[in-house]
This record gives sequence, C-alpha cells and structure tokens, in this order.
Amino acid sequence: MTEDLDIVTQLPPLNKRGLAMHKGEAGRLFCVAGSMGMVGAATLASRAALRTGAGLVRVGMPWRLAAVVAGRDPNVMTSALPETEDGTISAMSPAKILKQAEGSDVMLIGPGLSQNPQTVQAVINLLPQVKQKLVIDADGLNAIAHDHCEVLTSIQRTNGLPILTPHPGEMLRLLGDEYDGASLKEGDEHRRDVAVFFARKYKVVVVLKGYHTVVTDGTKVYVNQTGNPGMAKAGVGDVLSGAIAALRCQGLGSFESACLGVYLHGLAGDIVCAKMGEIGMIATDIIEELPEAARRHQAQSEKA
Repeated sequence: MTEDLDIVTQLPPLNKRGLAMHKGEAGRLFCVAGSMGMVGAATLASRAALRTGAGLVRVGMPWRLAAVVAGRDPNVMTSALPETEDGTISAMSPAKILKQAEGSDVMLIGPGLSQNPQTVQAVINLLPQVKQKLVIDADGLNAIAHDHCEVLTSIQRTNGLPILTPHPGEMLRLLGDEYDGASLKEGDEHRRDVAVFFARKYKVVVVLKGYHTVVTDGTKVYVNQTGNPGMAKAGVGDVLSGAIAALRCQGLGSFESACLGVYLHGLAGDIVCAKMGEIGMIATDIIEELPEAARRHQAQSEKA
C-alpha cells in the first residue's frame, strides 16, 4: 500500500494575521461536546481551540451543564441543548444545533458526549445535515461505529473531507468486522496501512492517535514525531481535537489542519515535559503551551 502514497514531512505555516483582522476572520467554531460527568471534555476542547487561534468558540451541550462551562471559562460561549434524564444531549437536539451553528466555519462533534442511545441517535441524525467543515472525535466516532459507518456516506464534503480522530480502540470499533489483524500498537507501517484503508474507503482524513500518530487522507501520509509518554492522560485527546478544529477554522485544508494540529499538540506536550517532566503533566498544561508551540513553528517556517 506504500508505493502509491505521498509521504509528507513538510508542514504548512500558520496564516499571517493582518493588522485589521477581526475575530470572524480567525474562524468560528461550534463544538458539540460534554455530558454529565464529562463536562471537562467540552472545556478542554474549546479552550484548546482558542489557544490554537480560533476567533470565536461556542459549545453546544446539555442545558443544565452550559452554565458550568460558561463559569469555567469566560472566553467560551455556550448554547443550551435539549437533554436526556442522564444529562446528555437528546435526540431532539439536532435542529437547535444546526440553528445555533449558523455562521460557524467548523463543527467539532464528540468530546465527552457519552454513548447514551438518544445521544448516539442525535449524532447520526445531525451529521448528514451539517454544512460546516467537520471534525469528529471520541463519542462522535462511537456513534458512527454504532451505525456501522453508514452515515459517513451521507456527510457533505463540499467544504473538504471530514476529519476523524480515533485512538486505536475507536479505530477498531469503526472498522468492526472488516478488521481481524494485529494490534494497532504493533508498528508504524501496520497502523499506517489501517488508517489509509479506512480513509480511502470512506473518503475522510484519519488521525490515528498514539506513538507516532498517523495522519492520512488516503493519498498522503504524515507520521508525527512530536509528543511524549507524559501525554498519556485523560483529556489530551480533547485538546487535540480542539486544536485541529481551530486550524481548520483558520483556512487550512483538512489534511493540513490535521497534520499541523498533531504536530503542535505534541510539541506543546514536549514543552511541558521539558519544564516539569512526564509524570505530573496534565491536559490543561498542554493547552497553555499551544501558543508557544505555534510561535516556534511559525518562527521555524519563516526561516525555511
């Protein structure tokens, strides 16, 4: 499968900002995220998006939790959505999500949503109607797997390929009965081939997370070299999806946003590790170093 792939090593620069730029030009992101017990996922993804340069971030989440997110971070706007008794978004929420997301450039779906049956159905019903550029993570991916990936054939692609960000367990759930091979931890080449297969079949960009995260659109492949074991913590994946969504907001293509987001996310983790070591670093530490990671990348790009 390698002979017809373009191996990417050069990452794009961040777009330069003009003096008269306003927040709308930096991009507007709508996150569908969070549920009772997983409010933090929404907070992490939305703050990571802001720290990676998105101009405006709004989070749609169960109504009783919206005030919690607003209270945690005044930089983030919220939309209260219809909810289930369990504190997850209900099957009635897609219409309000679509209305509240009008004017947004990108929609991120999945962090901390839960696998409540109503929430799964809400995601499946929502995805074909989304007109924004799409990033799908976590329970958004689990909903797709529950649907045996059929919904992927009806997602709009007029704004570019959807970006899916599975960890190995989510990747196996997405593959379902199509996969009976070795563990996805067994070597970069094997993981790359699995990601390429899925990206080609469903016409998506796959970010297969892990040691040497693989990014592919089925024709190009990037294998990331940043990051460290200290990043094996809850919430770090939510940070990544927010960072990728922010770059998509700023005009980079699907593949380019995914590659650069993975690189900056890992670099931010390396900056944290250099300061405090691997043991005690947490997801919020990585968020706060995303601006420095972006600054370093931009400086390096300008030297090249």
